[in-house]
Amino acid sequence: MKVFAKIFSALSVMLFCFSGTAVADSYDVFVPIAKYLGNGDAERLSAWFDDNLEITIMSTTNDSSKNQAKQILKAFFDNHTPRSFEIRHTASRSNSKYALGFLNAGGEVFEVTIFVSDCGGRYKIQQLKIDRIR
Repeated sequence: MKVFAKIFSALSVMLFCFSGTAVADSYDVFVPIAKYLGNGDAERLSAWFDDNLEITIMSTTNDSSKNQAKQILKAFFDNHTPRSFEIRHTASRSNSKYALGFLNAGGEVFEVTIFVSDCGGRYKIQQLKIDRIR
């Protein structure tokens, strides 16, 4: 009976450890990013920016610092007030993830592409692209 109790205890500990890992692995980095895009919150979205990133707004590409990218995105949101954002596709490879979504803003629909990479245990946006759908 004592052996059974020890085995049960060991299995319980292992199950707890593995379930914690599964939760961490299944965390979707795009959930908060999508929320801030849909709300037009450039300030909170910029917390996910890497120190330097590529931002493209309607075919104008800028290699920008975090602060410059935040200002570019804020100007876009000022001119195109977001109503909603929906991610339609995601993919990942090693330490990078990709999302494609659609932003309804200012009475228009925009295709949004987001690339993130793992930077020291935390995902950061490396590239953000917003293009008007014609």
